[in-house]
Amino acid sequence: MEDSDYLFMIGCLKKIADNYSLRVYAFCLMPNHVHVLLSPTESNLYDAMRDLFSRYAMKFNKKYERKGHLFGGPYRQAVCLDDSYLLAASLYIHLNPVKVGLATDPLTYHWSSCRLYYEDNAPKSFIDPDFILNLLSGNEIENKKKYRLLLKQGGQLESAHVLEQEDAIERFQVKLASMFPSIFKMVNKKKQIAKFLGIDLTGMEELEKQIETVAKEFPHSKPESRKAKKYLIEQLIARGYTRTEIADRLGVSRKTVYNILKASL
Repeated sequence: MEDSDYLFMIGCLKKIADNYSLRVYAFCLMPNHVHVLLSPTESNLYDAMRDLFSRYAMKFNKKYERKGHLFGGPYRQAVCLDDSYLLAASLYIHLNPVKVGLATDPLTYHWSSCRLYYEDNAPKSFIDPDFILNLLSGNEIENKKKYRLLLKQGGQLESAHVLEQEDAIERFQVKLASMFPSIFKMVNKKKQIAKFLGIDLTGMEELEKQIETVAKEFPHSKPESRKAKKYLIEQLIARGYTRTEIADRLGVSRKTVYNILKASL
């Protein structure tokens, strides 16, 4: 409602990051929702998010003399396990105010971490932009220059809202990768998340191509392609997709997904 509300939320986010050992890479506060890109170092994400939003809701309700729930439901999470998706997610978050008409330039929007990625002499913060900027494989000035270019071009792309279309960031990522193939090819070679987590997954751009191929093959499935289908399903499961969501993406029934997994046991 007011600047002080945004400042209080940023203060809450900093405190929660400290208390729960969260690594926060990017954020954007909107009038009716919040985007946060973070990495938990312990199995405490649920408690951290509950604490964050309950702290804010209590202060907000007291200030505006209201009662009851402030947020419409539990937080929604998307698991990010490949480097190019991580880069695209940060760009999507910083472009959110532009997409909904709150700003004409993401740098002019006060309530996001965009300036830490954009400005050459940005102040130190509890937000860590370096993990993502280092994906761009240059020095600090070069990386921020590349990020500004991606931000500018990304702002011209059509993109759905992630709260309405769950794969909005993935589709945004694919479009960006087609515009900057050399940058995203370089990013995918970094394997920075794989090194950090000890998990190595197929890049989302390549996975999208495999999904398209496999979806076409499903009606006329051959025995030799079952292994490839199982691999694709496991890749999607590792990213946090449910069996129902996987079936929808592949254009098959949930039973088919279960049968492929079961037959391989």
